[in-house]
Amino acid sequence: MKWLKQIYDCLYAYKQWFLMLVATSLLFSFLAWLAYPETFNVLVGLMIVFTLAMVSLSVFIINKKQKIIEAAFQDFLLETNEANEERLCRVSPKTHWSYIRSMGGIIRSYQSELNDQVIELTDYENYIEGWVHEIKKPLSLMTLVLDNRSDEMSPLVRKRMLHIRDQMLGDVERILYFARLGAVHKDYIFESINLLAVCKQTIEDHQTLLDESGFQIQFIGEDMEILSDCKGLAFILEQLIFNSTKYVVQNQDNPILKFEMVYDEVSEQTILHISDNGPGVSEEDLPFIFDKGFTGGRGTYTRQATGMGLFLVSKMANDLAIQLDAKSELDSGLTISLIFPHVKQ
Repeated sequence: MKWLKQIYDCLYAYKQWFLMLVATSLLFSFLAWLAYPETFNVLVGLMIVFTLAMVSLSVFIINKKQKIIEAAFQDFLLETNEANEERLCRVSPKTHWSYIRSMGGIIRSYQSELNDQVIELTDYENYIEGWVHEIKKPLSLMTLVLDNRSDEMSPLVRKRMLHIRDQMLGDVERILYFARLGAVHKDYIFESINLLAVCKQTIEDHQTLLDESGFQIQFIGEDMEILSDCKGLAFILEQLIFNSTKYVVQNQDNPILKFEMVYDEVSEQTILHISDNGPGVSEEDLPFIFDKGFTGGRGTYTRQATGMGLFLVSKMANDLAIQLDAKSELDSGLTISLIFPHVKQ
C-alpha cells in the first residue's frame, strides 16, 4: 500500500504536467483520426501505450529522485553544516538552492544561540550546586556552635538561631533539588518504609520550625507500610511542613498540623492526609497550587511565598508515582493527600 500512496502523491504533485501530456495525446489522437481514418485504431493504441509508458517512467524517476532528496534532507536536518547543505543543493532543483541556503543559515544561527544558552545553563547549574555545597559548611559550623556553646546563649536566642538554621537548610535543599530536576539519572532506592516513623522523624528534624510557629502535631490512624524512596518521601513531607509554617496566620491560636493515615480497601491504596488549620486556599486558586511560581491570593499573607515548594512536591511525587490531591476552603485550612501506589508482592 505504501507504493500506491507514493504513486498517488507523485501524480498529485505533478498533476499539471501529466494533464498536459494526456491533453497532448488526445490532440494527436484527434489529428490522427482526421488524417489517417483507416489506421486510426492502430495509431490510437500506440498513442495510449506511449502515454502510459511515459507516465510510468516519469513516476519511477520522480520517486527515485525524491528518495535521494529525502535522504539528503534528513542528513541536513540532523547536522546542518555546509557540507550537507551543498549535498542537498546538488540533488535538489536549482530553483530551490537559494531557499536551502537561507534555511541553512537561519538554522545554524539558531543552533549557535542554543549552544551558547546550553553552556550558560550548565555553568549556572554547576555554580548553584557548588554554592549549595559551600553554604553547607557555615551551616554545619552553625550547628556545631549551637550544640557545643548553647550554655553561652539564652534559650530564646538559641531557639531563634535553630529556627533560622532549619529555614536555611530547607531553602538549600529546595535549590539543590530544583537544580537536579533535569538530571537523566536519579538515585532513588525503593524499599519498604514505615510511614508513621518517617512522619515522626521528619517532624523531629524540623521541630524548631514548628515550635517557632506554635504548631501542635496530631497523628491519626494506624501505622502502615509503603514502598517508596525514604529520602524522596522525607523531602515531600519537609516541603509540606514548610508550606504550613509559612502560611500560618499571624497571632493564630493553636495552629495544628495533622497526619492521618488511611487504607482504601477498594483501591488497595495507602493514603496520607496532611492538613493544617491555616488560612486555606480559595476555590479558584486550588487547581493551580502545584504550578511553578504560583502563589495566588494566599501569597499575600507572607512575603516568603515563592510558589516553588508545592511545585517541587509535585515533581518529586511524580518521580515516586505518588498521586497528589488537595482540598481547601478559605479560612478552613489546607489538606494535601499523598496517595501511594498499590504494589503487588
